[in-house]
Amino acid sequence: MHIAMTNDKIVPADSLDPVYFDRGTYFGDGVYEVLRSYDGRIFALGDHFARFTRSLQEIEITGIGVETVKNRVLEAFKEAKISNAKIYFHVTRGSGPRDHAADKGLTPNFFLTISQIHENLKPKKEGIKVSTHPDWRWKRCDIKSLNLLANVMARRDAAQKGCSEAILVDESGLITEGAASTFFAIIDKKLYSSPLSANILPSITRKYIAKAAQELGIEVVEQSITPDQAKSADELFIAATTADITPVVSFDGKDIYDGKPGETTLALARQFRAFI
Repeated sequence: MHIAMTNDKIVPADSLDPVYFDRGTYFGDGVYEVLRSYDGRIFALGDHFARFTRSLQEIEITGIGVETVKNRVLEAFKEAKISNAKIYFHVTRGSGPRDHAADKGLTPNFFLTISQIHENLKPKKEGIKVSTHPDWRWKRCDIKSLNLLANVMARRDAAQKGCSEAILVDESGLITEGAASTFFAIIDKKLYSSPLSANILPSITRKYIAKAAQELGIEVVEQSITPDQAKSADELFIAATTADITPVVSFDGKDIYDGKPGETTLALARQFRAFI
């Protein structure tokens, strides 16, 4: 007999919805994307789906077409009728017995949510505090996988310190990125961010920030920096799909740019918005 227990109820395992046996739940065996829309238009849809396609390929999930997923996203977005929306979706390898190797021929599971983005302008106007945390993530962060426990732990630590984001630091003492964002520094009028590698997510927002910097005549430098260098930087900011550019005014308790958003950061934010 094969039984299962959900909360305080014991039932025959085969009576449960297959979603209970999703490999995303068991192993984080899946990939996801987060998109957003501005005034009824999804931003950088092609870029996000190019990254999503690569993530599927890297962990060898087959049996679901990327065009099928895209059509589902567009259909749901049309149905939601939300002008400024956060669109989250993921695909897992499927449902089956808890086996690391997985049965062949599983049917992938798809899940999506769409919610209203309520713009909070206070962080963008006043800036946020961040704190550092060891980068405990797996070594393929270029894949946008569902394995996010290390990110969760880092963000919880930051919240307990009264900070809005955790800035991750690797074993070499170099900053990689934020737990849920890309990290940037302005040093000597140059824009610094970590070079893309197997341990850095190829952020879509980062791509357009680099473009904004070039249009403003700001040199872009792909080079990792240390927390001490970050503390002495002229300006700092983070960026993410659902939050755009957010100034950082405190780094591990040290005020940045006299504790207020920097002029170059604000200029980049305006230029980024011009793309939108």
